[in-house]
Amino acid sequence: MSLPTEDTTVTYPSGAVESTGTVLHAESLADGSRVVLLDVTAVHPVDAGWPDQGADRAVLVTDAGDSYEVRDAVVAATDGTDLFLGADIPVRKGTEGWTFTVAHVLPPDAAVQEGDSVRIQVDAAYRSALSVGHTACHLASLALNRQLAGAWKKDVPADAAGNPNFDALAIETSTITEHGSTDVYRLGKSLRRKGFRPEALLDDLPAAEAGINAVLADWTATGAQVRIECDGGGLTDMRRWAVDLPQGPVSIPCGGTHAASLEETGGIQVTLTAEEGDGAVTVTMDTICVQPAG
Repeated sequence: MSLPTEDTTVTYPSGAVESTGTVLHAESLADGSRVVLLDVTAVHPVDAGWPDQGADRAVLVTDAGDSYEVRDAVVAATDGTDLFLGADIPVRKGTEGWTFTVAHVLPPDAAVQEGDSVRIQVDAAYRSALSVGHTACHLASLALNRQLAGAWKKDVPADAAGNPNFDALAIETSTITEHGSTDVYRLGKSLRRKGFRPEALLDDLPAAEAGINAVLADWTATGAQVRIECDGGGLTDMRRWAVDLPQGPVSIPCGGTHAASLEETGGIQVTLTAEEGDGAVTVTMDTICVQPAG
């Protein structure tokens, strides 16, 4: 069976939860699951390179009316000969000579073949919950950077709002959850060498938390519209999350899904906790949307 030669066209950046596409490739994995590649999909896949937002929940419906659960959706790539899924992809996205696709993982009995026309139906409620959680995550990271702007002894790269980018320099893991997120930061020797003073955060964690929440309250009260700016419709085309905050517009490269406005978050609050371990202190920021729309 032939493998696709063009990146999957994705419609989830616009908020789409339904799509119609043609099956370009279908094969069985070692565990029996069927993997299906489409020319167009509304399903947001997990990206092994930065798996902060998981895959959408969805079903695939054939023209015959058969419906199959999309058990997983992952970024995949092909060199025209072999198909590589998730962490097995040996090259970076956008590498010349490679095609990047969304692999829909279906049950073993899925009667889906190359050339079939199929419909995708995404779980809209679950998508919405992850979308507001992802928007909250970005806002919380910007508010954290602003709170810690005075904690640096050296110049470091700035974030989209012009503040020292603690989030990018210290992040260890980021996980988007329904209506929120969890971000873990490592305050180790390398961060101190970059000029960060850990005591500026750790000496009064409740004060830092209160400062971040005050900023978030001001920002979400504006109800500002959120924009997803796309360079194209392909899976690997650059996309940016953008919003106009009281201090000015911000734009962050991001391949996830998002709320349409800050109003949809219903307000955002963070909780900070610190823990010693493995030669460094880690700080966890749990972010929640207080009363998300819907």
